[in-house]
Amino acid sequence: MNNKLIIDFTPTGMIPTKKMTPHVPIDSSEIIEDVHKACELGITKVHLHARELESGVPTYKKEIYGEIIEGIRKYVPDLVICVSLSGRNFSELHLRADPLNLEGNLKPDMGSLTLSSLNFNRVASVNSPDMIVNLASIMKEKGILPELEAFDSGMINFSKYLEKKELIKPPFYFNLLLGNIAGAQADLLHSGLMINDLPKNSIWSLAGIGDNQLKMNSISIAIGGGVRVGLEDNIWYDHNRTKLATNVDLIERIHIIAKANSREIMSSSEFRNIMKLKPGNGKYGLIDN
Repeated sequence: MNNKLIIDFTPTGMIPTKKMTPHVPIDSSEIIEDVHKACELGITKVHLHARELESGVPTYKKEIYGEIIEGIRKYVPDLVICVSLSGRNFSELHLRADPLNLEGNLKPDMGSLTLSSLNFNRVASVNSPDMIVNLASIMKEKGILPELEAFDSGMINFSKYLEKKELIKPPFYFNLLLGNIAGAQADLLHSGLMINDLPKNSIWSLAGIGDNQLKMNSISIAIGGGVRVGLEDNIWYDHNRTKLATNVDLIERIHIIAKANSREIMSSSEFRNIMKLKPGNGKYGLIDN
């Protein structure tokens, strides 16, 4: 794996609200501004969730994703952008796939693909085999790279099934999410088993849910992986939960840890080259599509 550090920035997610933390960006302008600040510090890519303009609830609507992407690309036209295709709130294929219909300067480079159903603390994210296959097929048709999300080793095995069916092909990018109540736990054994099970020609980032974010980010930086970091997964700065974090706080801390480990930050252009993505600046998605 390239020794440069992938910082996969997750500013919003589907769960944090303004009641939980005033720092979470909810409307499009807030998300755009937080991404701009993150780019000034140094990130590799961004994983976007959109919210309804008035209610702040998660949305699938391509128009809102398009507004966010347009605002980001006015400032950083080469940033790698991934849109969420989550099944936590939406069950219909045409809704979940709606952001994939954006084109031209609004086309996302990547779309998230959770590789199985799973339970969170209070809600399920339902991802049937047919749904996963259909989302992968749409991304293949449109030349959008899947961001493969795995919460346990069985999900990694399903990615090999998708490869066998020629719905995805290397190089692969995985987010390995640890510490969820019904998935792989945030420790060295679980993370090592998952990394060992990855298909050939994979690059990966580790994420920790809640209090586990700093631990898993630190482990990944130390062993040569990337990090997924942001308020989507963790709203607190410290383990004792005495200080609410900002996205800037979390990214600045990653930079400090990276410097201590002699890890340079991977640029979007370097990530694009590795993952065979178009160069940005008006050209987005996979090169061979």
